[in-house]
Amino acid sequence: MRLNTIKPAKGARRARVRVGRGIGSGLGKTAGRGHKGQHARAGGYHKVGFEGGQMPLQRRLPKVGFRSRKAIESAQVFLYQLEGLKADSIDLVALRAAGLVHGAARRVKVVKKGEIKRALKLSGLLVTAGAKAAIEAAGGSVE
Repeated sequence: MRLNTIKPAKGARRARVRVGRGIGSGLGKTAGRGHKGQHARAGGYHKVGFEGGQMPLQRRLPKVGFRSRKAIESAQVFLYQLEGLKADSIDLVALRAAGLVHGAARRVKVVKKGEIKRALKLSGLLVTAGAKAAIEAAGGSVE
């Protein structure tokens, strides 16, 4: 093989279509651009989504929804779930090991729902005022 004999594969390169070359070519006169209008003109173009002045679809439809990125990083745990844990010292690692919070959680908030009867030591967790009062009333502590 020699560099001066290399050619592209058969059918890999198609000959460009020469438009506006007479009626017999099938692409004479208007050269495939149709009659009049913006597309028939030189330099005629419009933005993506432009509908000729009609209100575009993306503006006709209502704006819907919002997904907070913080929601992915946060989780909540209830007091009655903490009651079921065996450990007395509870932090984020212990909650993950127990399967109460998902792996992506960075912040966990303890919410007052249910009751707690035993003393627990919470560290590195967010706690609502009601949950804090219930934990301290049971003899536990919150750091």
